[in-house]
Amino acid sequence: MIYYRPIAQTDLARPADALPLAGGWCWFDRAEVLTRDGSKGLIAARDIPVAVLVRLTSPRPPLAGLTLDCPRLMGIVNVTPDSFSDGGRFASPEAALAQGLRLEESSDILDIGGESTRPGAAEVALEEEMTRTAPLIAALRQAGLTTPISIDTRKAPVAHAAIAAGASMINDVAALTHDPALGPLVAGSNLPLCLMHAQGTPATMQSDPRYDDVLLDVFDWLEARVQAAEALGIARARIIVDPGIGFGKTVDHNLALIRGLSLFHGLGCAVLLGVSRKRFIGSIGRAPDTDRRGPGTIAVTLAGLAQGVQIHRVHDTEETRQALRLWQAVRG
Repeated sequence: MIYYRPIAQTDLARPADALPLAGGWCWFDRAEVLTRDGSKGLIAARDIPVAVLVRLTSPRPPLAGLTLDCPRLMGIVNVTPDSFSDGGRFASPEAALAQGLRLEESSDILDIGGESTRPGAAEVALEEEMTRTAPLIAALRQAGLTTPISIDTRKAPVAHAAIAAGASMINDVAALTHDPALGPLVAGSNLPLCLMHAQGTPATMQSDPRYDDVLLDVFDWLEARVQAAEALGIARARIIVDPGIGFGKTVDHNLALIRGLSLFHGLGCAVLLGVSRKRFIGSIGRAPDTDRRGPGTIAVTLAGLAQGVQIHRVHDTEETRQALRLWQAVRG
């Protein structure tokens, strides 16, 4: 199989024959040809096969009422006692509600999660996860929050309760492989769905992750999961893909995926990047304390912006919003 990785650019000096990347702020006029035997060099963008080129260039339709012609920030609200970064900090209903309302000011989407998926985490009982998430979503809506809310879950009953409470998107770290009932539920809801790549479960994923070629392996896996979702009646136009940084990956795997992010536009879906405060940022940036990984998170987020990634899942939305405004201003 042949893969085409567009060489994303944001320079204002844009050639007349350059093509838009996913209808967004980046453009490209070349692409790297990749195979399982290695890189075959660069070709002109217009020499890419038409079917691939359509996926690479077509504007992504709005999701949950948000256009994707500009970058979007997804603020994280973990209602858990054991998340890797902020576990326990927002476990109480009052603290979680206050955090959600605080993040609203600098977020385009709020992502509510009631089950930690950090390395080594055990599965949370269904009723407990529902109790942590649905009442919070309802409380946010009752407080007047109109921002789209994503429910971060692998389980159909949790998603069902969240949707009833006011959620407008499903974010599944298992990409419909954990609960066979979740896909049909999403199909019937007509809501956006994020499919994330992970190797193994949270309890085992960091034991000894291995790939033949991490960039191509993750691409192929996500393409298969998108096709599986389509077979259930979920249109590609409402699917978001996430390469799953840190989920069954070493530092080198994470860096290879970040360097190759533009390849994932070839899936014809919006792309989500979740790197916030993750372990590899601490390792490379020499920041063992998760709360001190904000600068490293912003650095990797900007690298994703430079490759046209539309949605960025972060803890520090206010700081990231500031960085985004400056990045956009410099670009003109």
